[in-house]
Amino acid sequence: MSLEPQSRAQRKLIAAARRSAAHLPPALPPAWFVTDPARTPDPAAIASGLPVGFGVIYRHFGAADRESVAQTLAGICTRRGLAFLVAADPALAATVGADGVHWPFSLRREARRWKTLFAVQTVSAHSGRELRRAAALPIDAVLLSTVFASRSASAGTAMGALRFRQLVRDAGLTVYALGGAAPENVGCITKVAGFAAVDGMCAFMAGPRRESGHSQSPPRSS
Repeated sequence: MSLEPQSRAQRKLIAAARRSAAHLPPALPPAWFVTDPARTPDPAAIASGLPVGFGVIYRHFGAADRESVAQTLAGICTRRGLAFLVAADPALAATVGADGVHWPFSLRREARRWKTLFAVQTVSAHSGRELRRAAALPIDAVLLSTVFASRSASAGTAMGALRFRQLVRDAGLTVYALGGAAPENVGCITKVAGFAAVDGMCAFMAGPRRESGHSQSPPRSS
């Protein structure tokens, strides 16, 4: 990707995050970078380029190096002012000092057990029915998918922005759009929700020594 298209993509994502931040709880980021071992093999490089105020959800899927990767990401998030969650692994989250845990829908009941130990808990949902069931849990937000067409192997049929907005308005809780979220499409959901992305956050891939330089403008206003 050339520098100019990447710059436009960054600007679009930051602008979308600012719009989301205007109506999301102040304690939650407007946007999450969701890691994937296959699609984002170097999550630290992306986390190092994220704007202040974004968040990272680390999904390790049992990787042998999960503790070292989590430690690295936790350090980056602390230095750069990013929220940090570990998916489905509260022990690892506690070990590295993460802000909390992200739960797949199948493990959603675990949120009750850990509610007093973490500042933030989120859960995945894949339909209006799951979204309504998640609302009864002691969680801070739901990542609802699949919103846009996605190349993820686990992605379902995209519900589209209109259906997503309808579900969010009826939900009565904080929701993030997941699945195919990218610079060219997230703007159509930011009036009602935040967004979470895997490939979409590659626009912030940091170059060598990027982390030690100046961070980008925060998505939240001061």
